Amino acid sequence: MTTIYEPLLQMDYEQRKQYMQQHSEKVLSELLQHIGYANEEHHDKIVYRLFGELLTERLWSKEQLVRTALILPTNDYLFKNMTNSDQESVFTRSFSALWLVYLLYFDRERSFLTKEEAQFVMVEASRYLEQEQDVRGFVQGKGWAHSVAHGADLLATMLAHPHFPPHLVPVILQGIKATFWKGTAFLDDEEERLAQVFEQLITTDFPEEVCIEWVEQVFDKLAFQRNNEGYTAQFFHARTNILRFMRTLYFTLKFSHKMPQLQGVVSIFIGKWTKL
Repeated sequence: MTTIYEPLLQMDYEQRKQYMQQHSEKVLSELLQHIGYANEEHHDKIVYRLFGELLTERLWSKEQLVRTALILPTNDYLFKNMTNSDQESVFTRSFSALWLVYLLYFDRERSFLTKEEAQFVMVEASRYLEQEQDVRGFVQGKGWAHSVAHGADLLATMLAHPHFPPHLVPVILQGIKATFWKGTAFLDDEEERLAQVFEQLITTDFPEEVCIEWVEQVFDKLAFQRNNEGYTAQFFHARTNILRFMRTLYFTLKFSHKMPQLQGVVSIFIGKWTKL
């Protein structure tokens, strides 16, 4: 499948600059149209790569960046077909999350979004990880969906943004917790990406006691599931996800030398739940 923008990948900076001066709107429109094209070569190595390169080279206008940032956390992109069984839309949702990572990171340097615009994007995007139900990693013949990892990247980027609204932290923590109970076990290092969210959180001087309470709630829910449903496949999947995440979190805390009480609590729960 050949598109109008593929030749841009082969151009040098000056050629791209000249081309974008005349065709940037058409390029952006087609990139957005194919953001979730279910083909690894296309959505990952062409669309995502090219959008990022043009962003780094500052070949998008401020108006285009603002418009893109505001349209991505909507039902047409980040939440597209979230509630139905469509197998392809996860690529649109997941790569919309990655585009927002690019945009929010770049906004920290250039401040092309107003405070109100940035917070609108983050408020809307904060719901993604909790709501996403298609948690496949690599999909044979189609490439990476990796919605949990991309959603985690987005949350970590939000926490590092200067306009991040602190009241969204509970939403973020709920999103992380929700991933443990999506019905399958992590296969593609999702727990490491989720732990990076926590790593960013602990740099913000967030109250340690709230983090401890969150960890306790996670294991309380796991115990409730075991006591009410028994040793089902769903229970073991959740247990696997939680232990993988908590082990990663433990070493994250250990190496950061922060939140020692949380580290101790996590260690106790890991020891308790490693053997049944």
